[in-house]
Amino acid sequence: MAEKKEESAAKAEEKKSAPKAEKAEKTTAKKSTKKDEKAEAADDKPKKARTRKKVEAPAADVPEESVVEEVAPEAAPVAKQTPQERTAELEEQRSSFDWTKINKKTDKYSDDEREEMEKAYDATLTSITEHEVLDGTVVALTKKEVVVNIGYKSEGVIPTTEFRHNPDLKPGDTVEVYVEKTEDAEGQLVLSHKKARMTRAWERVNAARDEDTIVTGTVKCRTKGGLIVDVFGLEAFLPGSQIDVKPIRDYDQYVGKKMEFKVVKINQEFKNVVVSHKALIEAEIEQQKVEIMQKLEKGQVLEGTVKNITSYGVFIDLGGVDGLIHITDLSWGRINHPEEVVELDQTINVVILDFDDEKKRIALGVKQLESHPWDSLDTEMKEGDTIKGKVVVLADYGAFVEVAPGVEGLIHVSEMSWSQHLRTADQFFKVGDEVEAKVISIDREERKLSLSTRQLTPDPWEDIEKRYPVESQHTGRVTNLSNFGVFVELEEGIDGLIHISDLSWSKKINHPSEFTKAGSDMEVVVLEIDKENRRLSLGHKQLEENPWDVFETVFTVGTTHQGTITNRNDKGGVVNLPYGVEGFAPSRHLSKEDGSKAKQDETLDFEIIEFNKDAKKIIVSHTKTFETDMDTSVGGGSTDKRRGKTSTRSKGDSKAVKKINESQEKTTLGDLGVLSDLKDEMEKAEKDDKK
Repeated sequence: MAEKKEESAAKAEEKKSAPKAEKAEKTTAKKSTKKDEKAEAADDKPKKARTRKKVEAPAADVPEESVVEEVAPEAAPVAKQTPQERTAELEEQRSSFDWTKINKKTDKYSDDEREEMEKAYDATLTSITEHEVLDGTVVALTKKEVVVNIGYKSEGVIPTTEFRHNPDLKPGDTVEVYVEKTEDAEGQLVLSHKKARMTRAWERVNAARDEDTIVTGTVKCRTKGGLIVDVFGLEAFLPGSQIDVKPIRDYDQYVGKKMEFKVVKINQEFKNVVVSHKALIEAEIEQQKVEIMQKLEKGQVLEGTVKNITSYGVFIDLGGVDGLIHITDLSWGRINHPEEVVELDQTINVVILDFDDEKKRIALGVKQLESHPWDSLDTEMKEGDTIKGKVVVLADYGAFVEVAPGVEGLIHVSEMSWSQHLRTADQFFKVGDEVEAKVISIDREERKLSLSTRQLTPDPWEDIEKRYPVESQHTGRVTNLSNFGVFVELEEGIDGLIHISDLSWSKKINHPSEFTKAGSDMEVVVLEIDKENRRLSLGHKQLEENPWDVFETVFTVGTTHQGTITNRNDKGGVVNLPYGVEGFAPSRHLSKEDGSKAKQDETLDFEIIEFNKDAKKIIVSHTKTFETDMDTSVGGGSTDKRRGKTSTRSKGDSKAVKKINESQEKTTLGDLGVLSDLKDEMEKAEKDDKK
């Protein structure tokens, strides 16, 4: 019974396990069938751009040992080869392999066998890494894509837009590619021809700079300051100054041309490249310069081309070496700019004036090829002749007048006018003026010509005595003020000086600006004439009668007048008396009756203690007005000094003095006529008293 139970249990286990085993076998068979179907479908379909290489399965009839023996020897690492060589080698191995030895019935391999076969498979593939630049072979072309084989387990597909620079691309061509990814999400190899070109180009550009080699590029377009050049697929900048040894004015003529360059500068950070074409020819030019400089001689005449024009001169290309014609050596006549004489690219003859071997500087001239204009100047020209010319240059000291091409004369500023005032030439002329002048000196050896315009008009000093006699009155214009007087111009070339002491009879003037100003008109009297030194002494106060003749009768010694202290110091004070006359009171004469001292701006009575007509000086005293002593006057007069006031009168002038005192507040400095009338009345009163 026990045995039967065990048998039945074993049968039950078999029944349970049988379906599972059968199911597992069916699943395995199903997977195998699907794999075979996929393989057959892949063989039936045409090869597409994106395919993955596979090794054909070994035949079932070949024993497992034969597979191992056949594959294992090829597991050794393969030396790096070109994709073409590797492809040919794989085809040769495939064709020479004996597929009949493979046991088609065997579909299970041991771990060692599988490892050996994987090694053999890996040996058929090229080892690559990402971000690497490789050479590949074009295997197929479409309108949108290019299939490239780099010997990897799959081909790469690149858009045709990356091959625009190569319109003749065809299968079998070798192209450079950049490995972006060995396998993307779909297991596809990702390549880029554009990045490969950029990477290779950058490497080649750096190598060209490091090795100082010459590169070839195509000028793509012009840009600000130069040209854009395609070098190895990179855009490099060619500055305008590096195109040629001579200045280039038309950059467009180089667009589209192939040229040779040297890489002169690389910015690694911004990937900028600067190239130069000029650097290629500079070495050759330097050699030419040495040869040309050795053959140069002063006075040698050469033919050159105008290379550049500046404000100071012209640069001439002498065939590899440059020379400079200074603006002063272009023409015997004066010119404002070299463009008036030459133009760019013009061929001219020049003479070598000087050169420096070390600095390689050459001074050239053009005017030296012609005779000097002074040599052909009219031989009949002499001093005293009147000639015409054009003002070409103005300076502070004079004007240069061109009387013939290359011949100039100088009109000194002192020969422009008879006036003695200091002036500059631009106050008389301007550049371009046509002038007529008199030759005052000519020196043909020194090539100097002195001219004058003032001598074309009569000298106003010739008949000065007739036109401006002494004591004659005139009106002039104030031209200048100085500390000592006023300069007055009566006419062009006739100036006179009014000394500060001749401005006013009575007013003390510290500076002429207190009395007049420049540009104003002023009446004057001729006091003195110095024809030899061309000087006139003028006066202004002499236009009126000397009021001191009247003051002498009004401000007699001993008379008392009211005055105001206008200025006060330790020595005394200035007292403003009637009629604008100033007197001076010494400090000891400023004591008041109460013992105090008179102060500034105080109005008090003052006694005249001294009167000097010639020196125009009046000394006054306030102290004497309140002294109590009595003095007897001489000549019948009497002096009565009372407290606070002293008066001195005579019978003959009492009325005149009274009239003056009454008019003190009304009369001003300018009323000199009133003083004259008073004088006349006083003289008349004296005559009446005598009768």
